[in-house]
Amino acid sequence: MSDNKDLYRDNGQTGSLLDEMSLDNKNLQNIGVEILPVHTGGTVHAKRMPGKFRTIKWITASFWIALFVFPYLRWDGHQALLFDLANRQFHIFGITILPQDIWMLAMILLFFSLLLAASTAVAGRMWCGYFCFHTVWTDVFTWIEEKLEGQPNKRIKLDESKMSLGKLKIKLPKFIAWGLIGFLTAFSFVAYFTDAFDLWARLFSFEWGSTETTVILVLTASTFFFAGILREQTCIGFCPYARIQGAMIDTQTVVPTYDNDRGEPRGRMKRAKPGEEAPDLGDCIDCNLCVAVCPTGVDIRRGQQFGCITCGLCIDACDSVMDKIKKPRGLIRYASLAEFAGQKLPPLFKRPRVIVYTAIMSFAAIMMVYGLLTMSPIDLKALHERSPLFVQMSDGNIQNKWTVKVVNKSNEVMLANVTVTGPEGLTFVADKQITIQPGNVGATTLFVRIPKKNLTDTSTPVVIHVQDINNEQISASYETAFLSPKKR
Repeated sequence: MSDNKDLYRDNGQTGSLLDEMSLDNKNLQNIGVEILPVHTGGTVHAKRMPGKFRTIKWITASFWIALFVFPYLRWDGHQALLFDLANRQFHIFGITILPQDIWMLAMILLFFSLLLAASTAVAGRMWCGYFCFHTVWTDVFTWIEEKLEGQPNKRIKLDESKMSLGKLKIKLPKFIAWGLIGFLTAFSFVAYFTDAFDLWARLFSFEWGSTETTVILVLTASTFFFAGILREQTCIGFCPYARIQGAMIDTQTVVPTYDNDRGEPRGRMKRAKPGEEAPDLGDCIDCNLCVAVCPTGVDIRRGQQFGCITCGLCIDACDSVMDKIKKPRGLIRYASLAEFAGQKLPPLFKRPRVIVYTAIMSFAAIMMVYGLLTMSPIDLKALHERSPLFVQMSDGNIQNKWTVKVVNKSNEVMLANVTVTGPEGLTFVADKQITIQPGNVGATTLFVRIPKKNLTDTSTPVVIHVQDINNEQISASYETAFLSPKKR
């Protein structure tokens, strides 16, 4: 019985800038400005309760465990994921990406940005509700808060009480836990840019540099502040994604929606006294549980709102109430405005916005796969001397000069051998071998000579070859033109 009282109690945490305002501002409506209520009632202490979408939230949130694990994975004796900014190399599971291959990172960013746009067009702020690191960290922080300080009403009373030694004793363990998570988050982030085990070793010997110390301290404080203190206000006041979501969804986007026709007029359930006529009410019993569980304090019954992160927790809450009062589930459900208007939702492949997003994502994915399949551990460039373009030697040969640059993308030292093929009589002069450190560029000057009598045109194709002496499978070729004077 006590559970039911708590279930139907309005904990008073909701509030809106518009509570005391008229929503019929003709001037704003005339210029197309939409007024949406946002929570202003202090810290949101959301109630937790089990349900399908709560389970999905925990499952999707668990993917972020990878953030703490990946820095310790090894691949061929090296850190599997290492963004070595000092040496301008990105190591990803044995693949070394140098600045020359930065276009692949651009394709990765393009793919995931369009994936975000596509998911928003289909199901609203699904990223915010289930995957966003801020939402996940806030969820974990408030879970710890609930374990240490109790249910929402108890926490609200604790927040409103004056500071005392007893209050500090309750709050301190929570702050320590938040700080520890913040530190591990910051440490794990930095560990992607330097060797993770070395970073731990240097922590205990007090050998951290000023840059990594500053980054870890700032990120620790930021995680503590934004996930623990600011919480939903980060989503509402800082996140740019919330600002542009209105342009990314349409009437066919599926979002948590309150069935107004079925739920209204809402009212508390009362047993009619003998002789009284039972009130004609909708299915909503105005228990406010959908508001109590919302992590951003949104009342979904007011319609789709700026602060809604489409996490579906209000659906879990409403379904649990419908079960108790023996009414069909789905008073709040994932649905589009088109469905509520009686229109049939078209399949995804017939929706222009989804088609465009998917086409661009496919292009980015194909380019990424192409880049990975064609990525070579060696890259070769040859710069032709421009002044002069050629030199006529005293023995009748024509000489051209190149600066050959070889990029070693592997993790081993490379000994490169340069050769040239072309017309009969071609000779060349270059270093016997070029020693190139991993991730670096080696260069040599190449002179190519061809007897003038063997040249039939002013531009003769030649091919420069480079091969790793230690591994003959690693090689590259560069086609260029040997320039000579016109024949008279």
